[in-house]
Amino acid sequence: MLKENLQKVEAKITASCERSGRRREDVTFIAVSKTKPIETLREAYDLGVRTFGENKVQELVDKYEALPKDISWHMIGHLQRNKVKYIIDKVDLIHSVDSIKLAETIDKEAKKHNLTANILIEVNVAKEPTKFGVLPDDLDAMIDEISRFSNIRVLGLMTIAPFVKNAEENRAIFARLRKLSVDIADKNIDNVNVGVLSMGMTNDYETAIEEGATIVRIGTGIFGERDYLHV
Repeated sequence: MLKENLQKVEAKITASCERSGRRREDVTFIAVSKTKPIETLREAYDLGVRTFGENKVQELVDKYEALPKDISWHMIGHLQRNKVKYIIDKVDLIHSVDSIKLAETIDKEAKKHNLTANILIEVNVAKEPTKFGVLPDDLDAMIDEISRFSNIRVLGLMTIAPFVKNAEENRAIFARLRKLSVDIADKNIDNVNVGVLSMGMTNDYETAIEEGATIVRIGTGIFGERDYLHV
């Protein structure tokens, strides 16, 4: 099943790129492996998957220790400040930076490890009260603050769009995130590069790609439904 699912995802990504006149190599998919056992991740690894995303710190740490070290790990879930120290030297990208205080903690921990942390700013484009993320109107001020941290590199923006049955309903959300990234890029802020757009999940990643996503986060589309017995 895993092999077939990966083939379907690859075909859909390729088709989305073709429809929007983009190169396939400009889009990365993250295999969202939350709640999935290590054996399943190892199977995906053997099929060529090298980029995995986790929502919980402890789960990411456990899998990092158990799996090959050429895997690129992404922290895509809400990150508490007191847990930054556990993943700072294990992840290639933190997608979910939603406050200046969190960024400050990441900068501090990165400094301790003598490294520069790559981050995305999470934007609550849809302004959903149950979601994390900075509101679009507050994004500029937040980026201005974060750009001053010496051990953080802002690579782009991330959003979690509403769960919808018809992906077209989220097209405007993805277009808005892209517009925000263009506006920020025009300001040429030091230490800020917004070339990465992490948006789109299993139910809407094709639309997200058409609107400029460079990273899509796919869990169910690769692994099937979540298995909470393994949380």
